[in-house]
Amino acid sequence: QVQLVESGGGLVQAGGSLTLSCVASGSISRLNAMGWYRQVPGKQRELVASSNSEGSTNYKDSMKGRFTLSRDNAKNTVNLQMNSLKPEDTAVYYCYAQIKLWGRLGWYDYWGQGTQVTVSS
Repeated sequence: QVQLVESGGGLVQAGGSLTLSCVASGSISRLNAMGWYRQVPGKQRELVASSNSEGSTNYKDSMKGRFTLSRDNAKNTVNLQMNSLKPEDTAVYYCYAQIKLWGRLGWYDYWGQGTQVTVSS
């Protein structure tokens, strides 16, 4: 019913930049929270940045000033501009969206398939 498709991951040197993009498609009535999480092997998935439908954005402290989340509600897209990347930013990054489906009550959480970001030192 709903797909989140991510793009933009890859390999970059420390200090470099990458932009991740995510587009949500399907039977979407409304979008609430939309953003990015990341996960490294053996650790829990953690919030990178998230935005609500009104545009209020929340960042993990270690990303503030380096990462910028942007969202286009008309296109159901969310992008993550990542600057000054560090080796510790290496992880699989997942797009997340909280969605209300046409004809169904309640909100549902959806995840993308994940995109690998590797930062070399």
